[in-house]
Amino acid sequence: MATSINTASLRTRFAWRAGYLLAAFGIYLADQASKAWAVKTLRFGEERVLIRGFLQFIYTENPGIAFGQLQEGGAFGRWFFVVLAVLAAIAVFYYFMRTPRNDDRILGACALLLAGILGNLTDRARLGYVVDFIVLHAGDYHWPTFNIADASITIGALLLAYDLVFGHRSTRMEMDKTRSDPRSSV
Repeated sequence: MATSINTASLRTRFAWRAGYLLAAFGIYLADQASKAWAVKTLRFGEERVLIRGFLQFIYTENPGIAFGQLQEGGAFGRWFFVVLAVLAAIAVFYYFMRTPRNDDRILGACALLLAGILGNLTDRARLGYVVDFIVLHAGDYHWPTFNIADASITIGALLLAYDLVFGHRSTRMEMDKTRSDPRSSV
């Protein structure tokens, strides 16, 4: 009996993770498809303004890291960032597999991180640079050009940061509440 419960629990645990990985694969495909569209449509200087003063598409090639930093690495930089991305993907996947099933925020954050890391890793390994094309504006300020993979990484990292800062606080508060509740000692 215990073996069948453990087997069912293990199956459910992997089924949920498979769902998150399937969602990550969907984000990865959306990233790659949008980059292919940007290459085909925007590569030769065409730009598209979708919402004047807020959103436009402009093709850029980023051989560096996030937001165009460290672009002078050449071939060494390219493969250094490939190895770094592979190591990051392995670490995130390991953390993803070790996270309890009931922690959807962490599982979702890891899935977003994996999708983004693998999306940019594909570009860097295949092309030597990452295709960026989304530009957000707020008045005269514009956010550095990015892509769907970058957005996925950013949202995943923010969810992990939120959990790090606030997730443990709520767990501590629940533990303190349980300790102070006289009914909990019965």
